[in-house]
Formats: sequence, C-alpha cells, structure tokens
Amino acid sequence: MSVEATTSPAGEVAAGSVLHAGRLITQIENGHEGARETLRELAPHCGKAQLIGVTGPPGAGKSTLLAALIRQLRGQGRTVGVIAVDPSSPFSGGALLGDRDRMLEASSGDRGVFIRSIASRCASGGLAAAVNDAVDVMDAMGKDVVIVETVGVGQGEFDIAKIAHTVVLVLVPGYGDSLQAMKAGITEIADVVVVNKGDTPGAEQTAKDLSAQGFERIGPPGTEPWQVPVRKVSALRQEGIAELVAAVDEHYAFTGSSEWRTAGERARRHAQFVAFVGDRLRAELLAPASATLDDELLANPYGAAERYVEALISAHRRMATRPRIGIEPGLEKS
Repeated sequence: MSVEATTSPAGEVAAGSVLHAGRLITQIENGHEGARETLRELAPHCGKAQLIGVTGPPGAGKSTLLAALIRQLRGQGRTVGVIAVDPSSPFSGGALLGDRDRMLEASSGDRGVFIRSIASRCASGGLAAAVNDAVDVMDAMGKDVVIVETVGVGQGEFDIAKIAHTVVLVLVPGYGDSLQAMKAGITEIADVVVVNKGDTPGAEQTAKDLSAQGFERIGPPGTEPWQVPVRKVSALRQEGIAELVAAVDEHYAFTGSSEWRTAGERARRHAQFVAFVGDRLRAELLAPASATLDDELLANPYGAAERYVEALISAHRRMATRPRIGIEPGLEKS
C-alpha cells in the first residue's frame, strides 16, 4: 500500500493500525462528527470478516470462553478482533467492567488480536449503538474474525442477531430445567448452543436435555432451516473448543450458500442506516427545536412534538412538489 494511501485516518485503519482504529472507535462512541466521514471511506474495505456473537447469562463464563476461542483461532492462523460490551454507569456512561483483562492472557503481545471494550450506555438489548460501526472498523483493519461479547441475555437482547453471522449462546449446567421458559429466546437468537464448564456435575445431562429439544432456526423463504447444534466445552481446560469452532464455521458456510447471509447483511446495514439518519436528524432538527420551544415544551410536550413533526412533514412535501427550474432532464438526481 502506498504512503499516500495511509496518510488519512481511514487509510491508517485499513493498513491495520491499532492506534488509529482505537481512536476511531473512541470517536464513534463519543458521537464525533469526523468519525462518520472516516467510516464512509472505510466502507469499501468492509464485508470480509466472519462475525461471531457470544451471549449468555452472567456467570456462564463468556470471557473465559472467549480467551479459549482466541487461542484456537490464532492456532489456526486467523487474526481476531474482539468487542466486549460492558455494562455502563448511568451517570458517566463509562464501562463498569473490564472484560479485556480476562482475555489478556490469550492475546498478550499478539499483534494478530485486537480487543476493545465498549460501554453499553444502557442501550436496548445490551448492545451499544456504536458496536455495529466498531465491527466495521475491525473488519476494515483486516481481521479474519470479529467477535462481539454482549452483557447478558434476556428476551430483549436480540440486537446481536442483527450483527453477527453466527450467535453462540453460552449456558452452564442446570439450565436444562429452565428450557421451557427459555425456548423462545434460544430459537430466536442462538445458532450454536454451548454448555460451558463441561467438567462440572450436570453438564452432560444439560447438554443432552438441550439436544433433545431439537432447536432450529428458520431463515428467509425458500431456504432450509438450520438445526442448532449443542456443544459441551470446558473453557478453562480448553476442551471441546476445536469442536465449537468447527460448529461455528459449519453454520457460517451453511448461511453463505443461500439467501441467509445476504438477508442478514441487508438487515444489519439497514439498522446502521436508520441509526445514522436518526443521529443526523436529532443533531440537525431536534436540538435547535428544543431551544426555541422551551416554554411550550413545559406546558404541553405532546402537542409541541405533534406540531413540530407536522411542520417538518409539510415543509418536506412542499420541497418535494416545488418545480425545478434550470435543471436539464436526466440530471435531477445527479
């Protein structure tokens, strides 16, 4: 790559600079306007990484499992990016946990691994709004695999399924007794189910109970359903990790052979589009409006909001129907 190609922040990130990638992710988290332009320049470099989501209840050993996954993937010669979504302070917005510390032993001094924590900032579903863009940063860096570890799991935590190619749900022995209550969540988000701490009592039975349920994921019309595999592992002992990676790779190949992958990527990009447009509209339209409508907002925020939205829609319709003068035919969209 030429020197000129790496003089811009986007060029540095695309060249694999951890320093510039870290700075860009910080700008994304803070809503820095310059981050948008850099992300636009990075778009041609995205779309090559395999995206894996790791989720599960607190105490399931997700971070320990990630450390084991990193070792396995690096042993296969694959480079890895990790985004650990931490719970955040409702006051400062900063992360309360540091999952990176639990994975350092698996990546210390390894330039093929880049780990970054992002505060959830109380985002719906436990995922920060910046995660999608941070995934693109690591993808553009050239990481072969990008893993996103979420805060926890619950009925509302389905955002990870909109980002990852494969969602790994991590459970522990004893969850077999709660299968009926969890069944809807499992079938909607999990592509691979893992029973961690497989060397402890009850692990084998839990894995059997889960397998007996016959979970499957339903894809776009015309595609075959995916039969969700269950794998028993011991992250601490590095047992069953190779089989887990094989199951994830099998799912990745399965979705890539049909409309599954395309539909998922389309949904992910649509989510990014909606988030970007929403951010811009809030910055350009809502902030000035709030400043000029203070008295009316105090008296009746609902009426003020309705009148303001109607005024915006009316202005948009007037602009859309206004005659265009001096524009040659065929150049309207140029």
